[in-house]
Amino acid sequence: MMEGKILVVEDELSIRKLISFNLQRSNFEVVEAGEGKLALQLAKEHQPSLILLDLNLPDADGFELCEKFTEKHPGTPIIIVSARGQDMEKIMGLELGADDYIVKPFNPLELVARIRSVLRRTGKSEKEANHDVIKTGPFMIELKTQRVYKAGKLMKLTTREFQMMKFFTEKLNEPVTRDELLDEIWGLNYFGDPKTVDVHIRRLREKIEDDPSNPSFLKTVWGYGYSFFDEDTQ
Repeated sequence: MMEGKILVVEDELSIRKLISFNLQRSNFEVVEAGEGKLALQLAKEHQPSLILLDLNLPDADGFELCEKFTEKHPGTPIIIVSARGQDMEKIMGLELGADDYIVKPFNPLELVARIRSVLRRTGKSEKEANHDVIKTGPFMIELKTQRVYKAGKLMKLTTREFQMMKFFTEKLNEPVTRDELLDEIWGLNYFGDPKTVDVHIRRLREKIEDDPSNPSFLKTVWGYGYSFFDEDTQ
């Protein structure tokens, strides 16, 4: 049984084939694209479980493509795989909706492990099967469709942002450390930069808060972490 379908977006044929070979050997179905336009078309046709995205493409800016994938396929996780390893580029990729960022050259086994980690965190769980909706304050979270509404308006969240929203609303008014968020959302075997938590918190606030600089819901617990506040449950 296949573990999922991966769209590999990489313009260098040798690297694309190496990635595809290792994914197929690890029981994944693979769809390949060497340019941005084709990648958008294949994502629409195949509805992949996850997208591996290189930033340096001949016909498209990788960051713009990441943003397009996030807008058109909000439930599909994205992992950027790039030789561009500067911190600002990593932060930009994460803020545009990527769920992880891997710098070339990479260990093929690590790539597979991180794909599986992301898929585990974005997949359905037995707990989700028993509860369809979470409601708190103006928010309604549909677990089966992975949609979040605020005052009846659909919000465009990435898969990672949805998982964070779900986790926080399950722990209303409880302080949560950054390490807890990493373990729960990114997985115990996460290899990346812990700063990714702060990047995703900031991006989530920009979407759910009326005033992100003075949040009413997703608040910082100084010296500890974060807490999602709902005064009706106090």
